[in-house]
Amino acid sequence: MTPLPSNPDRRQFLLQSASLAVALSTRASSAAEGGAPGSMPSPGLTETSTSPHAVVRSVGLAETRWTEGFWADRFATCRTMMVPNLWKVMSGTEPSQFFHNLRIAAGDVEGKHRGPQWNDGDFYKWLEAAAAILAVVKDDELDRHVDEAITVIARAQRSDGYLHTPVLIRNRQGDRDAQPFQDRLNFETYNLGHLITAACVHHRATGKTSLLQVALKAADFLAEALRTRAPQLARNAVCPSHYMAIIELYRTTHDPRHLELASGLFNLRNLDVDGGDDNQDRIPFRQQTTAVGHAVRANYLYAGAADLAAETGDPTLLEPLEKIWETVAFQKMYVTGACGALYDGASPDGSKDQKSITRVHQAYGRPYQLPNSTAHNETCATVGNVLWNWRMLALSGDARHADILECALYNAALAGISLDGTRFFYVNTLRQLDTMPVPLRWSRRRESFISCFCCPPNIVRTIAEANNYAYGRSPGAVWVHLYGGSTLETEIAPGSRIKLTQATDYPWDGRVTITIDAAPTTPCELRLRIPAWATGASLKVNDAPGSPPPEPGAYASLKRVWSPGDRVELNLPMRSRLIQAHPLVEETRQQVAIQRGPIVYCLESVDLPAGVRLSDVAIPRKIELRPRSEPQLLGGVTILEGQAEARPETGWSKALYRDLADTEPKSINLRLIPYYAWGNRGHSEMTVWIALGG
Repeated sequence: MTPLPSNPDRRQFLLQSASLAVALSTRASSAAEGGAPGSMPSPGLTETSTSPHAVVRSVGLAETRWTEGFWADRFATCRTMMVPNLWKVMSGTEPSQFFHNLRIAAGDVEGKHRGPQWNDGDFYKWLEAAAAILAVVKDDELDRHVDEAITVIARAQRSDGYLHTPVLIRNRQGDRDAQPFQDRLNFETYNLGHLITAACVHHRATGKTSLLQVALKAADFLAEALRTRAPQLARNAVCPSHYMAIIELYRTTHDPRHLELASGLFNLRNLDVDGGDDNQDRIPFRQQTTAVGHAVRANYLYAGAADLAAETGDPTLLEPLEKIWETVAFQKMYVTGACGALYDGASPDGSKDQKSITRVHQAYGRPYQLPNSTAHNETCATVGNVLWNWRMLALSGDARHADILECALYNAALAGISLDGTRFFYVNTLRQLDTMPVPLRWSRRRESFISCFCCPPNIVRTIAEANNYAYGRSPGAVWVHLYGGSTLETEIAPGSRIKLTQATDYPWDGRVTITIDAAPTTPCELRLRIPAWATGASLKVNDAPGSPPPEPGAYASLKRVWSPGDRVELNLPMRSRLIQAHPLVEETRQQVAIQRGPIVYCLESVDLPAGVRLSDVAIPRKIELRPRSEPQLLGGVTILEGQAEARPETGWSKALYRDLADTEPKSINLRLIPYYAWGNRGHSEMTVWIALGG
């Protein structure tokens, strides 16, 4: 390949491309402020409008927004609490340094680098979250904070485009031995990847080029490193956010050399001669068939490969992606959409070739190895699962990817943050008891600060951007992936725009109404996702039943010439379901989880009668679970109530085994809450999986 040169001609080309993107963003901003929409589609979160191998393209950042209900409430909390809280934490000096490290690197203040090597990247996630909010809401104070941060970042960047504060600060203090890529765990490409992604989102949201200029210089640096330091760079792809980032930069600038750079960086993984499964580089990616190792690194890698496939159509990427995805979806993912079960392990598990076995941590385990009390399930791994399935959905148009995306968003992702948006889990267990089987290194309650602070800004940017996952488009069609009170105005063909409004109390109620506000004069298709759990779903158009009935686990198609005022009514039956796991998931044998719609429920000890413990409770096979709306509980939820059994377990002392106790069950009132909301009412025990009774 021909590496990206750094020269005036290239810079001029990129600036011209950026000018075109600015025009698009300005049109989108005009529409967001109530002005007339432009004739060209505005760029999306993942800008796949011209991706040749994407089946479903993203809608523009400013083209859709939440209006009321579940996600609108969370977006409001994100804007008023989550993002300001993170700015307060990340712009100061205690208990760690994020933005302050950049100030030191820029020469604005004196000091030493503090915090993990990846703190730069985590601050860039905050920038991305802020930019996503600015795409749909005018917020002058937030805009000033963002501009202030960008000014400092630009001054901190080295002239060749390198930007990594642990090294730059040591250089500033006279240490010339500090150089790029000396340690594969320095997370330089991770930091640069999140910088570039934030720059693309900021540019699309605001039309400004200030951070984009920093990103272009960072890409120059990576291109030069690819040309001159390939062996070093091959080993420095930990948590590879830069694959997604460089593809997004290519989609922003349309410079083919960025696509070439992304391909070159991805193929560079093959040069790592001492890799291991922990970083998914024991064998070349194209030979891989199963998800292994650190789940965040894995999911970022898979998402980057999917992005590259959307631009190139490379079948040698698509084949392993499909095989790997199946191992996660069918063998290695929790019912909540979380993944990365193990704190520590070894891979490949049980291999005869002892030399090939490597230590893994925060990792995918063997098939069906899904512990509950000791589940790791880092929040960032769930975010990675969302990123990966979003890109697989774009490649395939297959509803199963949207199903997993939705499951992860509502359950594992939201569990990582408190309802008020200020406290966080690093790991997400499915069962928490006061007496745990082993001491665990991460807090078992949400904390305002975590020493590894990668998850808080990651979940906040995900919530800020969730509206971008609700809809998609393809030539002549609008796709509805997620349900929630929202509006959409987008272009489905040159000069052919559609505007619609969605009204629903989803996920608590399965009735969804979509009203067409404006439509082209030619036939247009609405493709509505029917979740796999929605057996018995029904559709009406202007009160006339649709035919045939919608198929669960697929997209229902409605194609016609639409008129303003046309109304589509979708009904997704919300029955409470008892879920059992595959029998090889040994920890959940003879246990069930409860799901209603997309929401996974749990039992918290605060809701149990006095003297009854979680381990005492059993769910009757024929239990009748009644949903009840509780507007004042946990931010407004629907709880499930019914009659369960309790068999007190006593007298174990030090015994490991004993005769089966002959205890009579007693009936208790059972009350279940959404899993994402647990731990918001003070100290409590919790379990998702509950013993199955008679």
